[in-house]
Amino acid sequence: MNSTSMPKQAVQSIRTAAPVLSALRSLFVRLGVLPFMMVIAFAVFSSLSDQFLTVQNLVNLLRQSVYLILVSLGQMLALVTGGFDLSVGTVMAITSVVSALAMQSLGLALPDAAWLVIVAGCACGVLAGLTIGLVNGIGVAVFGVSPFIMTLGVQSIGFGIALFLTGGVPVSGLPGEFSDLFGFGSFLGVPIPILVTALCVLGMGVLMSRLAIGTHLLAVGGNARAAALSGIDTRRTLLVAYLLCAGLAAVSGLLLTARVDTGEANLGGSVALESIAACVIAGVSLRGGMGRVPNVVMGAIFIGLVQNGMNLASVGSYLQMVVLGVLLIVAVVADQVRHRMVVPGSH
Repeated sequence: MNSTSMPKQAVQSIRTAAPVLSALRSLFVRLGVLPFMMVIAFAVFSSLSDQFLTVQNLVNLLRQSVYLILVSLGQMLALVTGGFDLSVGTVMAITSVVSALAMQSLGLALPDAAWLVIVAGCACGVLAGLTIGLVNGIGVAVFGVSPFIMTLGVQSIGFGIALFLTGGVPVSGLPGEFSDLFGFGSFLGVPIPILVTALCVLGMGVLMSRLAIGTHLLAVGGNARAAALSGIDTRRTLLVAYLLCAGLAAVSGLLLTARVDTGEANLGGSVALESIAACVIAGVSLRGGMGRVPNVVMGAIFIGLVQNGMNLASVGSYLQMVVLGVLLIVAVVADQVRHRMVVPGSH
């Protein structure tokens, strides 16, 4: 090999790699860091465990991910408006406790009306969760409180109320039909929690892409002042965002309550961090104005995939918390880099 052939080979390699790098850059700008993390996770965990890529494990992964998918969809609504919601775990806990207490009390009074008890209990739980969303929405939209302070305060209050109502003891005595249907039931071979989640995903897709409120949410997050000048009711939009966020977390809380068959005050303890990580990894901008429903679903599945893979690899729960924190930091850094690619010269 002569001395002149080396530069020519190097130039040829650069020319060959340029389209690939350009495609990767375009993918990163459009979808964020998620596709790259997904490929790495599949490669790592499939090499660590032979059980990871089995059909049974992947089905279990999807079933376990539905609760986080629902909460992450709600979290996306708060994030696209330029805020976030730290109280989603509290919404799950309050929904679980209130619905379980209502079912327990009504079950004693109406022992032969199980489905009436279930419907009434679920309604009470969802209303309790929506109340938390309403408080968050009023604080952020009407009084202009920082979403961080508002939702952090509500998180503490809500968990305190949940513990007070239960005394720290799980609430049992729920109708068996509730757990049989919403926890372990299936329709045409598809688990009911997956069907409920699919309906919520479809509804969110329609809301964000077809309805005016979806456009308003993105507009408020992109530039609240410009949105107000264009005639958008920014207060109403923010209020709707936090109400829907709480509503989706409440549905997740009900499904998880049916799964464990008890009302738990500590339900959803780490779901706020996990949902924010899922959204940011999925390309939802922390600055607001950017977020896509399919990406968020995949982001939540990715978080579940990482947790599932670490469990199969016998990684301890404490180290799993470290990994989740690292993923969140990496996602935030990637979001910064991506923003600078989209808006050159920004800091």
